[in-house]
Amino acid sequence: MKLNTKCKFAFASKALMIFAALFGFAVCGHAQVPVPLHDNIRTMPYPRMEHELYLNPPPFLVPKAIQKSDKIQFEISGNENFNTKEVIQSKVVSWSMFSPHKSLEPGVWYWRYRLIGKIGIQKEWSSPRMFTVKESTPTFATPPFEKLLAGIPKTYPRLYLFLSDGLSYARKNANMNPEYKEMNRRAELALKLDYTSIKNVSSRFIALSNSLEFLHQAYMITGLKVYSDKMLEMGRYMLSLSDDKALENDFVGGDYSIQLLNIYDVLYSQLTDAERKGIESAVIKFVESFYRGCIGVEENHIYDNHFWQHTIRVMFQAGLMLHDKYPIAQEILEYSYELWSTRAPGGGFIMDGNWNYGTGYFDVDAYTVYYMTEVLTYFTGFRFMQHPWFQNVGKALCYIWPPNSMSPGFGDGHERESQPSRIRLGFADYIARETGNPYAAWYVNECQTNAKKGGRLTDDYLFRLYRFARMNKTYSSFGLPKDSPKMMWFKDCGEVEAHSDISNPGNNLFLSFRSSPYGSGSHTLADQNSFNLHYKGVPVYRSTGHYWHFSDAHNLLSYRHTRAHNALLIDGMGQPFSSKAYGNVVRALDGKNISYCLGDASNAYCGISEYPMWQENFKKEGIEQSRENGFGDTPLKLYRRHILLLHPDKVVIYDELEASKAVRWDWLLHSPVQFDINDNERKLTTLYDKDGFQSVAQLFCNKEVVFSQTNKYVADPDQEKNKRNIVVSPAWHLTASFGPSVKNRILTIIQIVPTEESPLVVTQQSEGNLICGDWQISAELNVDKQPRLEIQNKKRDVVFSFGDDSPVIKGKVYSRKQSGSSVLYDRIDGKKQVLEMSDCPARPTR
Repeated sequence: MKLNTKCKFAFASKALMIFAALFGFAVCGHAQVPVPLHDNIRTMPYPRMEHELYLNPPPFLVPKAIQKSDKIQFEISGNENFNTKEVIQSKVVSWSMFSPHKSLEPGVWYWRYRLIGKIGIQKEWSSPRMFTVKESTPTFATPPFEKLLAGIPKTYPRLYLFLSDGLSYARKNANMNPEYKEMNRRAELALKLDYTSIKNVSSRFIALSNSLEFLHQAYMITGLKVYSDKMLEMGRYMLSLSDDKALENDFVGGDYSIQLLNIYDVLYSQLTDAERKGIESAVIKFVESFYRGCIGVEENHIYDNHFWQHTIRVMFQAGLMLHDKYPIAQEILEYSYELWSTRAPGGGFIMDGNWNYGTGYFDVDAYTVYYMTEVLTYFTGFRFMQHPWFQNVGKALCYIWPPNSMSPGFGDGHERESQPSRIRLGFADYIARETGNPYAAWYVNECQTNAKKGGRLTDDYLFRLYRFARMNKTYSSFGLPKDSPKMMWFKDCGEVEAHSDISNPGNNLFLSFRSSPYGSGSHTLADQNSFNLHYKGVPVYRSTGHYWHFSDAHNLLSYRHTRAHNALLIDGMGQPFSSKAYGNVVRALDGKNISYCLGDASNAYCGISEYPMWQENFKKEGIEQSRENGFGDTPLKLYRRHILLLHPDKVVIYDELEASKAVRWDWLLHSPVQFDINDNERKLTTLYDKDGFQSVAQLFCNKEVVFSQTNKYVADPDQEKNKRNIVVSPAWHLTASFGPSVKNRILTIIQIVPTEESPLVVTQQSEGNLICGDWQISAELNVDKQPRLEIQNKKRDVVFSFGDDSPVIKGKVYSRKQSGSSVLYDRIDGKKQVLEMSDCPARPTR
C-alpha cells in the first residue's frame, strides 16, 4: 500500500498499523519490517493494554521525546475518569519515570501524565492508558524516597555503614581470616606506590584508584593509621588533579569520585575545611554533569551499560554523602533511588536471574548490584533482595556458566575465561551468605575445587571487604538439590542451558542456546538461534573471534557478525546489530532423558543496523554495511530451530526454513579443531585427543549440500590491540551450503564419543527415519509436507513429538491438544508424565 493511498483505504490501513504494532512488525510498502520487542531508546509510554507486566507495581515511563525539557506529573487510578479518592498522584519531577511505591490491586488500571512548563504552566493531561495487574504478577513495591532519606544518619561514615557491625568483629579477628595475608600484600604495595612518577594520565588515575581501594579496605578492616595516612596523602594529590581533562571520562571520573568519597567518609574529622570543600566541589562537578545528561535518557534506555555498571553507584554515593549540604546532591540521590527502584537490576524487565547483556560482562555489573542492594536495604529497612531476579540468580549462576568450564559463549568477551571468574565467585558467595541458596553455595565450593590461578574466591578483591564483614556468616554445601533440573529456560533473556551431568564437571555435556527478544545490542552479538556445545568444560562447537576492541574490523566482521556463530546465513547475509533483529525461545521442555527447546529467529535477518553508534563505528573503520560484507535485507519468512539434548551424549537439531523466494542457506559450525569432512555421508568429525573425546555431526536434508571450511577470519584480529597478550587460539569455520530453494529442512545428529570408541552408525531406514543406537529419530524433510520431528527410546520409555500427528505413548495414542505442539513423555519433576506445549510469546516492553 503506497503512501498516497486514497481515503477509502485509510481505515483498513490504520487497523493494519495497530495490528502490526501489537504483533511485532511495521508496515512499509508490501514488506513486513520487524520492530523491536524492546526499544533500545523508548519510543512509546509504558505500560499499555498490550503489555503483560513483569512486576507489580510496574514502572511508569514516558519517552524523552515526549517530555523534552518540561517537567512531568503522573496519575494512576482504578477509574478511567480519575475522579475517585484513590487516585495516586506523583509530585512534579524532572525525570520521565514514576513508581507509586505500593502494590496495585489485581484488575484494570489507568494512568496518565501531564507536562509542566518551565514557569509552572500545567498542560493538559494525556489520554489515559489502560493496563492490567494480574494475580500472578510478582509484587515488588519499594519504599518511597522519604523512607531512605529518613534512614540516613547526619554523621559519618555512611557509605559502608551496612557492614559496620561485621567489621567490628572482623577487626578483632582479622589475622584469623585466610584472606588477611593477600589483603595485607595489596595494601603494602599501595603504601609503596610512587604515583607521581607515572607520566601517563590514564595510568596514573588507574594506579591511584586501585591503590586507594586496597588502602581503604585495609583501613576499614584493621583501623591502622599507616593506611589512613597514605589515603590522606593520595587524596590531597588527587585534589590537585581536579581539573584534569581525563576526569571527563565516565569510568575515570567515576573512580576518582568514589575514592575521594571513601576518604571523605572514613577520614572526615582528619580533613581540613578546605579539603572537605575541595572534595565536595570535585565530586559534585562530576556527578552533576552526568546527571544533567541522564534525565529522561536512562529511564528510557533499555540498558546503558556504563551507566548501570558504574555511574549510578557514583551518583548515589555522592547523593548519600552530600544530600544534606547541597540541594543538587539530594536531587541526584532521589533520581538515583527512583531509577534503581524502577529499572534495576538488569534494566528492570529481567526476572529470570540471567544477565542479558553478556555473561562475561556481568563481572562489571556485579559489584554495583551488590552494593546498591545492600545499602538501600540497610537505610530503608526493605529487603531489596526480594526482587524476583535475586530469587533465580543462584540457580542461574550454576547453569549459565558451570564450574571448570568456559562460559556459554554469548556476549562480548565470552572467550576470555576458561573457568568462572573470581568476581563471579565473589557475587555467588554474597548470594550464598545472604540467602543460604544451595545452588550458589555449591557453585562457590565446586568452582574452587581444582580452580586455576585467578579463579579462586580468595583471588577476588572487590567483595573482600564484604567477606571480612561477614566472617561469622557462613554456609555449607551438601551438593546440588536432588530435584535439580537438567535444563534451565531463561525466558526473559531468551537463553536455554542444558547439562547432562552438571554436578560432575568432568563428565558434563553442556548445551547452550540463545534466541533473544532483545536482539543484539552493545555487548550482545548477532547470534539469534545459535548454539554452543561444551564437553568436560572444553569447547566442542563454539562462537569464534576475539574481543580485543569494541568495534574494529575483526569485531564487526568476524566476532559480532552472525558468521562467527553456530547459526545460519541467508544468501550470505547475517543479522544486523539491532534490537529489531530479535529472536525468541518459544518452547522448552525438560525431562530426565530429553531436554528440548525451540527458537524462532524469523525476524532476525532484517537488513542493516539503524543505530547511530553502529553506523558511526562502521564509518570509522571504513566498512560498509553492504551485501559484500554480509549485511542486507533478506526474504526470510521462517527460521525455527528445534534443539534437543538426548542425555547423556547426543544432540539433535531440526531447522525449519522458508523464504519468499529461493535463497542459499548457509548452515554454520565452528570448532577449535579442524573438521574431517565425509561428503558422501554428510558427516563432520572433530578429534579432541588431549581431552579424550571426539564429536561427530551428521546432516540430513533433501537438498544438495556443499561443505567448505577455513581457519581464516574475514578480518583478522589486530595484535596491536591485544593488550592482555592473549594467545590466538585456532578456529575452524565450517559452512554447509544448501540451495537455492524457497523452503528447506535440515536435521543434524551430533554424537560425543570417547576417542578410543567408534561412533554409532546412524542408519537411515527411509527418508528422515533414522536409528542411532537405542534412539529412533524421525523427521519430515519433505518441504511440501507439514514439519514433524519424533524421537523415542523404547528402553528408556521416553517419547518426544513435534507436529500434527498423535504419538503413541505406553501403547496408547496420545490425542494432541493443539496442532503443531511439542509433546514430551519422560520422567519430569520426579515422575513419568506427559507435557505438551505450544508457542510462548515474548513479553514486549516497547
